[in-house]
Amino acid sequence: MTQSKTDLRVLRTRKLIMDSFIELSSKKEFKDITVKDITTEAMINRATFYYHFQDIYDLLEKVLSEVLLVNLNWSIFEKSELNEESIIQIFTAITDFQKSLSYRCHRGYEDTISRIIREHLEIVFYKLLLKQNNVNEDAALKTTAVILSWGIYGASVEWRKNSMDISPEEYIKLSIPYIISGITLSFKK
Repeated sequence: MTQSKTDLRVLRTRKLIMDSFIELSSKKEFKDITVKDITTEAMINRATFYYHFQDIYDLLEKVLSEVLLVNLNWSIFEKSELNEESIIQIFTAITDFQKSLSYRCHRGYEDTISRIIREHLEIVFYKLLLKQNNVNEDAALKTTAVILSWGIYGASVEWRKNSMDISPEEYIKLSIPYIISGITLSFKK
């Protein structure tokens, strides 16, 4: 009998592996973490690890994606529009996510982290734009979502590097009128 990947025991084991990885990443650089380290920390065997993840890079990607999704909390945005409040919430979630990552995870994996953040932001922005513009699908909205995702991600990197003396909310608030007016002008019929 094969277990479904939604079986409660399977989900608990997957979470245990991910939590063990997060714990190890606070102590070691990612490049130094091995599957053996993870299986020892989680008290599982290698076969169990490979049942859940292809390799350590797959684990890194899944951990980052899940932590980011928790930070973004899509349920908040399902009822929202793309406005000042939602942009501040999204930006704050991204900066909180980046602050929560161990410095050890950042080093050497900036491209992976960046891609995951941008992909999730693109989905959030696209859904908000679709809802706000009452269309099923639109190439212009997809492009706008891409631009917004890169812009918000870039702003979060810039904030992290140079502006941590002000809150993420204060930092992003300065540009919101320009972002909103540009979106509003672009999609007026």
